[in-house]
Amino acid sequence: MNIGGVAYHVLNRANARLPLFECRSDYAAFAAVVAEAHERVAMRTIGYCIMPNHWHMVLWPREDGELTAFVRWLTHTHTMRWHTHYGSAGTGHLYQGRFKSFPMQNDEHFLTVCRYVERNALRANLVERAENWPWSSLWRRHCGAPEAREILTDWPGGIPSNWLQTVNRPQSEAEVEAIRLAVRRGRPYGLPAWTARTADRLGLETTLRPRGRSALRTGYSPAPR
Repeated sequence: MNIGGVAYHVLNRANARLPLFECRSDYAAFAAVVAEAHERVAMRTIGYCIMPNHWHMVLWPREDGELTAFVRWLTHTHTMRWHTHYGSAGTGHLYQGRFKSFPMQNDEHFLTVCRYVERNALRANLVERAENWPWSSLWRRHCGAPEAREILTDWPGGIPSNWLQTVNRPQSEAEVEAIRLAVRRGRPYGLPAWTARTADRLGLETTLRPRGRSALRTGYSPAPR
């Protein structure tokens, strides 16, 4: 279940972590599918980063169920076109499964997730500066043509004036691990009280329960520093 009015981090990976995008035309074809998805579902897209074997998006649905409709059409259409292009229909799944997502609190947690997404290529040492990766919202906002920015929506509260410098600074291990935990478990990401309320509202209470010793040590996602 997903609810309108709350922003979500969304992720999907290639099956067996094999490459999804090996050349410029692969990235461009996926970007075209994303644009078509926006024509079908008027999704507010805050940010994204397309990586060689996975992609991240920060989406802000207006209505219940909108996020699922958008991402389901996107992944299904991309899968069909990818197999058609490479003549590989019937050879197996392109994606590892259903997309993963988690809701985030609209405060510093939201900015921390956006920073995590937009510096993904830099973290992977694919570029020397995050805005140099052409398959990201950061590049699209700062280097793309005006029409290329049309799929991006304004951020709640606006984009900080020092955002480029912020994205290009390393994140703490605690922040990165907290986000990865939210990805793995589908756990709401925010302050403890907000996290508990949102989990109850969405039926995600099990994502807050300890799972082994490492989960016991981790507990709730810490507030960003």
